Amino acid sequence: MSRAQGRERLLHVALGHGLLAISVVAAAVMGDPPRGGNALAAAAPWIVAPWPVLAAVAAVWLAAVPWLHARRHRAAVLVVPYYVLLMGLAAALVAGNPAFVVFASLGYPLAAALLPTRLVMAGVTLTAVVVVVAQAGPGAPAGLFTVAGGIAVPLALAGWYVSAESDRRRRLIGELRTAMDENADLHARLLHQARRAGVLDERQRVAGEIHDTVAQDLAALIGQLGAAGRATAEADRRRHLDQAARLARQSLAETRRSVRALGPGPLEDSRLPDALGRMARSWAATAGVGLAVEVTGTPVALSADVEATLFRIAQEALANVAKHADATRTALTLSYTDEVVMLDIRDDGRGFVPQEAVEGFGVDGMRRRARAVGGTLEIESEPGRGSAVAAAVPVIPAEGERP
Repeated sequence: MSRAQGRERLLHVALGHGLLAISVVAAAVMGDPPRGGNALAAAAPWIVAPWPVLAAVAAVWLAAVPWLHARRHRAAVLVVPYYVLLMGLAAALVAGNPAFVVFASLGYPLAAALLPTRLVMAGVTLTAVVVVVAQAGPGAPAGLFTVAGGIAVPLALAGWYVSAESDRRRRLIGELRTAMDENADLHARLLHQARRAGVLDERQRVAGEIHDTVAQDLAALIGQLGAAGRATAEADRRRHLDQAARLARQSLAETRRSVRALGPGPLEDSRLPDALGRMARSWAATAGVGLAVEVTGTPVALSADVEATLFRIAQEALANVAKHADATRTALTLSYTDEVVMLDIRDDGRGFVPQEAVEGFGVDGMRRRARAVGGTLEIESEPGRGSAVAAAVPVIPAEGERP
């Protein structure tokens, strides 16, 4: 319980006892009126009782206000009868002496403090009836109660309806706030997941770029340095060292491009067939394996993502041939159709079993790259009979190009 709530409960008790004390003093000064001195006493003489006794009962009855106030939302079944009996005591006191109209007015603040929202207006109306009837003289027409009832009932019904609408809107507002809180929490979680997914995607991208470019160039560089160390002729040694230097510069450039999330360098100033041709010739010279390059169909300018995907797949496939195939001949074919661009890399090397798990990043990386642009990648191979990598991606024209 908060300090403010405790003060509120004590305030209502103090107010009740204060009004009761004022009424007792006024009644003592005014003296007892003649029997039936007001309309309430005249209409219900059976409720008239010695007011000092009723005042003492009312004082004791008010002591329960703090306890009920703390439970007003959970124990309406106790609060409502309590309030009705309190107003009954007030009516009996007013019937005994009109001075207790002051005490009866306590019903107004207590109605708002204790009663459920839908019954507040009914409590206010009941208090008003007690106060108004108490002030009418004993000769008031009998229709006074009918008039009071005709006013009280509509007021009570109107209060019920207005309070019901208020409760409904309060519930709707509460549900809306709950939904907004849930949406805010969901948004925060989705934002966290999106951020995490972005981090993972970026890690995957960097890993793929490093594997497809830097790792391949470094492996080739190591091979060239090893060949230079084994060379006996100065010309051969110089040629291998020049190749190693070229690979080192190329690896550095690709590393910088990967960090900046740029596409392959060879695609900057040329389209895919030319870039593949230059890359293939460089690969053949470094790997010492014969490579035939063929382009079929009518080449079209593809989107940067599609061309980068096919270029990286070709790089990875040829790197695998150099590292694992022990091939003597390799062929690369790029085929353009109206809807699909196909890339095939075949070799006559030792082959492998595609269904067996393969360590490394290469095959999975090629498949992910193909799927990222809506394509597919298939691998056919048998031990001793070479391998074939076939990638097919949809024709997505470059911006400004017609499909």
